Amino acid sequence: MSLQDHAEELASDLGVDTAEVRSELETLDKYDVPIDEAKQTVRRRYGDDGDDGAVPSKDLAAITAEDGSVSTTAVVLTAGKRSIQYGGDTHVIQEGELADETGRISYTDWEGFDLDPGATVQIGNANTREWDGAPELNLGEGTTVEPAEESLSVPYEPGGEAALADLEPGDRGVTVEVRVLEAESRTIDGRDGETEITSGVVGDETARLPFTDWEPRPELREGSVRIENAYVREFRGVPSVNASEFSTVTPLDRTVEVSGSAERRLIRAAVEAGGLFDVELVGSVVAVRDGSGLIERCPECGRVIDGGQCRSHGAVEGEDDLRVKAILDDGTGTVTAILDAELTADIYGGGLEAAREHARDAMDRSVVAEEIRDRIVGREFRVQGSLTVDEYGANLTATSFAERTDDPAVRARELLEVTE
Repeated sequence: MSLQDHAEELASDLGVDTAEVRSELETLDKYDVPIDEAKQTVRRRYGDDGDDGAVPSKDLAAITAEDGSVSTTAVVLTAGKRSIQYGGDTHVIQEGELADETGRISYTDWEGFDLDPGATVQIGNANTREWDGAPELNLGEGTTVEPAEESLSVPYEPGGEAALADLEPGDRGVTVEVRVLEAESRTIDGRDGETEITSGVVGDETARLPFTDWEPRPELREGSVRIENAYVREFRGVPSVNASEFSTVTPLDRTVEVSGSAERRLIRAAVEAGGLFDVELVGSVVAVRDGSGLIERCPECGRVIDGGQCRSHGAVEGEDDLRVKAILDDGTGTVTAILDAELTADIYGGGLEAAREHARDAMDRSVVAEEIRDRIVGREFRVQGSLTVDEYGANLTATSFAERTDDPAVRARELLEVTE
């Protein structure tokens, strides 16, 4: 049945105007409310509960995406605010997490209830949906939010204060205190055309993560800052801190200490984590993949080209570059460690001009990759960088690549200390 058919059938049952019912159904559909639940919501507005009875009241742990509508009492843990594009329009929404004695659940507030972290609220007729594989509450038209008569005690701390190591994609309304380690301005194609943003890396005592400031502020260029009302997205398989126009960035009068070393992981454990921004892996280089050594890149998009052909721009005049794609194996799994021109020059023993001269003398560009193979295959290296895991496999973009020269007994002892 079409939306119009549902509206006509429901309006006939209720004895009201079809256009009014259709308008309400369209609004609920905009919030992804299932049609059966949307019809039940409209029935309740006209004083008809239909055959399904009242909206059930549930503990958070018992709520599922298939519930349709529920009522609950919970403590507001976080309350972030940002603007989104939905249905061609810009909407300002509030979002975050709720908690009770049984668990936590995320929510999106479409109606501006302005929930305050720490408050205990009674929520009526909230719609449920699945978001990122878990149930979420949508507070929309027909939802009621009132202060609860009694406060709940929950095993979670309201307010959103978090360390970088504890952040996960999907977190909203979080507050972090970090030091800006890298920052650069760039222009991207945004929803309103070209948009200027600031991106880079922040760190604290627990981890380093990428960040994006969508409203570039000088405070997020250097130094130690407190970022309130941030949200977390996934960027190349790792959490990324995002500051919106509603975020607050305040310089700190102290210097945030940043962890000096990356977390050491076994390769299998790192790959199973699905992506890590700053990780150290140790293993033997068992092979150097094709596309290593002296390569050519497209001057337009930077992709590696083959035979003067770019997949996106066709025939181009390639630009020389150096790269290594080394397969690293520690006995638990493998990753491809990708080394940039600087790291490649270190292990090759010369930069781009040396590689070009080597290739000219041999009349064969592949000799550069062969020289690199001879230098690193069969040796053990400690590699630090950012790990991504996707349909193309597990790739570690290296920031350091150093051969291990310590005692084998020390290596064995370290291996036993590394947890899965």
